[in-house]
Amino acid sequence: MFHTNYSTDSDSFQNYYKDVSLRMKNKELDLLIVVNMFLTGFDATTLNTLWVDKNLKMHGLIQAFSRTNRILNSIKTFGNIVCFRNLQKRVDAAIALFGDKEAGGIVLLHKFADYYYGYTTKEGKDKPGYIDMIEELTQKFPLSAPQIEGEQNQKDFIALFGAILRMRNLLSSFDEFKGKEQLSERDLQDYLGRYQDLRDEWMRRTKGKKEDITDDIVFEIELIRQIEINIDYILMLVKKYHDSHCDDKEILITIQKAVDASPELRSKKQLIETFICDINDVEDVLEEWHGFVAEEREKELTQIIRDEKLREPETRKFLENAFRDGEIKTTGTDIDKLMPPVSRFGGGGTRAKKKQSVIDKLKGFFDRFFEISEWDADRADEQ
Repeated sequence: MFHTNYSTDSDSFQNYYKDVSLRMKNKELDLLIVVNMFLTGFDATTLNTLWVDKNLKMHGLIQAFSRTNRILNSIKTFGNIVCFRNLQKRVDAAIALFGDKEAGGIVLLHKFADYYYGYTTKEGKDKPGYIDMIEELTQKFPLSAPQIEGEQNQKDFIALFGAILRMRNLLSSFDEFKGKEQLSERDLQDYLGRYQDLRDEWMRRTKGKKEDITDDIVFEIELIRQIEINIDYILMLVKKYHDSHCDDKEILITIQKAVDASPELRSKKQLIETFICDINDVEDVLEEWHGFVAEEREKELTQIIRDEKLREPETRKFLENAFRDGEIKTTGTDIDKLMPPVSRFGGGGTRAKKKQSVIDKLKGFFDRFFEISEWDADRADEQ
């Protein structure tokens, strides 16, 4: 698969071992089957599940289980262990030896019912379950209300919905959660839309202020991206709408809610809406979309170059690299190379202001067209 070649002599085998290890860390391998290997000295935070069919015990058990317990981000906060043998007593003994007798309640997850319905800790503290959180959400912040008024109410909603996202992420590791999500897909998208509207609003409030008023607020953007809606799904809906001879307005509502719920597609909202309005009687919606995106991208880029008086070849090359690398680089002198001579702008303060204006426009352009343009297709072909 990878065009590699190793033998079983000591040096070559070590190189094979290192190669497999690196490919696991780089997520080039999805599943690794081992016997007495990779139990120590191997850490990859992206690993999330270990299947065990061996009577592990004590330090060997702890070391093996530890391959999956590295926290990666807000999505991966724990590892999953699937045992094909009854290791419960051995797990308890190992945890007690290397931690303390009560450590099992700290290092191991509770049962599904505890997270879903809630439970009481040994200290007598009640922990609300997913059901309780959803009930609080629908009662305090019903979707029938047009918006959430008041700063404290907004903070309460952000905190509660963030907790629900974290709990859904945890419950999704249990098979029992399927079909018990409580919120319909559309209601979830509505709440996601409100959540992100508030994020945009709070970010605007913070901009230009010395104090960060969002210090006590955490937005779980990684968890939202986990349930990301991609452009292919939207185009599928557009085709469905087109096939209905543009009569099924319910599909338009579904598209709007899906776009509002997506962190990545919100920046492309105007582009998508314009495409839907202008779509004609076509055989291939996907082909029409790519043509539309290419035309709009060229039109907008030409406008930015003209308005900001940028150097055209350098600007196009800069953006081509940005789409290839997946980000706009604002450090260093790359942006300066795109701009006209300093003398046109006067003092340094004006120059800095002009540079920031260019950065903002290029970032906006990048966000609108990233992952939906020809540059991205070229990048995928290279990979």
